This record gives sequence, structure tokens and C-alpha cells, in this order.
Amino acid sequence: MNLGLSTTIHTDFGDAVARTREALAQQGFGVLTEIDVRATLRAKLGAELEDYLILGACNPPLAQRALDVDRQIGLLLPCNVVVRRDPADADAVIVEALDPRIMVEVTAEPGLEPVATEAGAKLRAAIASLAPAAR
Repeated sequence: MNLGLSTTIHTDFGDAVARTREALAQQGFGVLTEIDVRATLRAKLGAELEDYLILGACNPPLAQRALDVDRQIGLLLPCNVVVRRDPADADAVIVEALDPRIMVEVTAEPGLEPVATEAGAKLRAAIASLAPAAR
């Protein structure tokens, strides 16, 4: 199974992050957390990495539905969306989200199927809206 939903866009990193936040908002997701992996690895390890940001996105109605089925599903929430510079192409930014079907695969909980399907459709729409043809 492919873990993620993704697209590649040719823009600067800041624009890619702003567009991703807007695309998520259009689908009812807010960003609860933001981890600047590049800055963290530089500060903690002195390591260098291309621009790499993890956004913890949450759609509250979908999160509540998932938690109503299985309280432990919080271990897999929020939906992680990564915005990262393509290490092979400095002019490209990859935006990818974890496919929510993973929570069904991991838990084998059939009650999560409709939530994963809806969350996946919303994340696919957000990511598709970033594609060059959508601009």
C-alpha cells in the first residue's frame, strides 16, 4: 500500500507552505502543529537537510467520528502533511499527506472505513488543488 497522497509543485518553499495551508483550510482542516524538521535537526544535531515541514492537520468533525469508533485512534491523529523541498530538484516542492486508509489497515476496525474514506477524499482534493493544472 502506498503510504501517501502527493503532488510536486514548482514554487518557492514559503509559497508552497501558504498554498498548502489554504488548500487544507478549504477542505475543513486546521493546522494544530508545525514541526520544522530542518531547523530541529540543525539545532539538535548540526545536520543539514533541505526545507522540510510537517503540518499536523485536523478536521474536527472527522477526528470526533474516528475517536467515537476507537479512542486509541488518537495515536494516529492528526493527519500529517509534509511540505518538503525535493532534494533532487531545488525548484520543486513535494507536498504529501498520509493516506487515512492507513488507520483502517493498522487497526482493522471496519467502523473507521467511512471516516478514512471521507478524510482521504478531502486530503486528495486539497493536494490536487496544488497541482499545476489546478492553478
